[in-house]
Amino acid sequence: MSNVYSKLDQIPSGTAQGGLTSGCLVLEGGALRTMYSQGVLDAWMQNEINFQCVIGTSAGALTGMNYMARQIGRSARANLSSRFNSNFIGVNSLRKAHALIRLDYLLKDYNQIELLNVRNFFDPERRFVAVVANCDTGERMYCDRDHCGNIMDAIKASASMPFVTPMVNVDGIPGLDGGSCCKIPFQWAIEQGYEKIVIVKTREKEFRKTVSDRRPAEKIYRNHQAFATALDNSNEMYNLQCDAIDQLEKEGRVFVVSPQKKVQVSRVERNIEKLGDLYWEGYEEGLAAIEELKEYLNH
Repeated sequence: MSNVYSKLDQIPSGTAQGGLTSGCLVLEGGALRTMYSQGVLDAWMQNEINFQCVIGTSAGALTGMNYMARQIGRSARANLSSRFNSNFIGVNSLRKAHALIRLDYLLKDYNQIELLNVRNFFDPERRFVAVVANCDTGERMYCDRDHCGNIMDAIKASASMPFVTPMVNVDGIPGLDGGSCCKIPFQWAIEQGYEKIVIVKTREKEFRKTVSDRRPAEKIYRNHQAFATALDNSNEMYNLQCDAIDQLEKEGRVFVVSPQKKVQVSRVERNIEKLGDLYWEGYEEGLAAIEELKEYLNH
């Protein structure tokens, strides 16, 4: 098995053009399963679909960061070129960050390879929010780019997986994976009054998580019991969110894009070709959804 994706040079590049698209884009996480979302968003950026507001949970926040920066292909190239870089995932990650995945590689080191367009990312006409789990209270924090001390810390916390990653300080609060308490933050978009809400999922429509009576987080996070309870209940809450999204989609309230085929890629998938294939699935399905998306946005 090669460490280099065979079609890396075919990943599209460039800067998204065009004005802003009204509405809120909601991005689910899923670690490397967000290769699907990255494909969808690259297709949309190539077609001048640039949502005014973006909210992302976990790796969805990382994907949303590059989308906000209007950098076509950057998310995909970072993952497909670096999956076997031990400074990102591996021995050096454990040594430097005491984490399975060292997110500072994506947020800092990768800038030496492909600089993040911070001017676009901080465009005052757009809004970006990363969802973080507050480890003191177990509640979700909606970290707005323009109202938190350091949005990069919030993105890092949002994407930091429980059990295998240390907590991240976000404005003096210990934070971890936003998916611990809110895996798909569509309700925030509704409560904020957005009329058009577009959700990109990383699991097929029918997928639901297994709910178990086991409570592993309560043992690991015994000093953060509220967070442990939220984490142990997160699968059940995810299933309820998926049910609610299905109903909202039927009512025409939200527009949803999700993988058409069963996703058989793990959160830290080692098969680089499978990761690349998932990206292209997202890209093609993103293209195929454009006309229906435009119809939803215009009515």
